[in-house]
Amino acid sequence: MALGGNPVFRGKNFRSAVSTAPPVPPSPYGQSVMTADQLDELYRAPSAGPAQTGRISYDDVIVKTLACLALVVVGAAVTLAMPAGLRLGLMILGGIGGFVLALVNTFKREPVPALILAYAALEGLFLGGLTALIDYAGKGLGLQAVLGTFAVAGVTLFLYRSGKVRATPKLARFFLIAMGGYLAFSVLNLVLMLFGVVQNPWGLRSGMVGIGIGLVAVVLAAISLIFDFNSIEDAVRLGAPRQVSWTAAFGLTVTLVWLYTEILRLLAIFNSSD
Repeated sequence: MALGGNPVFRGKNFRSAVSTAPPVPPSPYGQSVMTADQLDELYRAPSAGPAQTGRISYDDVIVKTLACLALVVVGAAVTLAMPAGLRLGLMILGGIGGFVLALVNTFKREPVPALILAYAALEGLFLGGLTALIDYAGKGLGLQAVLGTFAVAGVTLFLYRSGKVRATPKLARFFLIAMGGYLAFSVLNLVLMLFGVVQNPWGLRSGMVGIGIGLVAVVLAAISLIFDFNSIEDAVRLGAPRQVSWTAAFGLTVTLVWLYTEILRLLAIFNSSD
């Protein structure tokens, strides 16, 4: 398994679950010798799929990811439907609560569906407030960011499935180095803004520099998706337990939320520099 990208898939709980194949289910006929009729019935029965053997499948991951994204949309809709005075409070609640649950879900030994779905709902509250704030810079930026997120995710999935891009160790090293530089820049930018050294609302991420940094961030999020897809593919191929599909759905949701946030910020910076 190539290491890189989303820390959810690099966590010990996901990696140990993928590396440990579930036990083979016992025979429905017990340990006794089967009769000719029982052998014939077993021969004619359809092959057991992932659902019957308790193993993860792509369908499980897709359904659970869609459930998480649906709650993100619902949470965002709740914030956007509130009066302007309440949006900031819901945004702060969603941001802090989502961050805490992201850490909890990342480091828990077993995935807890309720906590993963709660994370998605809280992230929706945060994204709804953020979208409302940025929409003041230009109407329709939120919708453009949604379309951009699905476009980038769709193209990345197509390129991965076609074999055009793969989660290689070289790509992992590039991602880790680039991500380290991006995080260092982001922390420096935040410090300069907090201490009033930079007065621009975007800090150092304004003008052409901001657009360039934003494009780099979108590329990094797309690379993270490549490693997400690779981790899920490994989990299905190695027969990981079915419950891991919740961890996979959580990891994909984290990356897609990050991708949406970066595209939304990029569009806002681009709009403000016109």
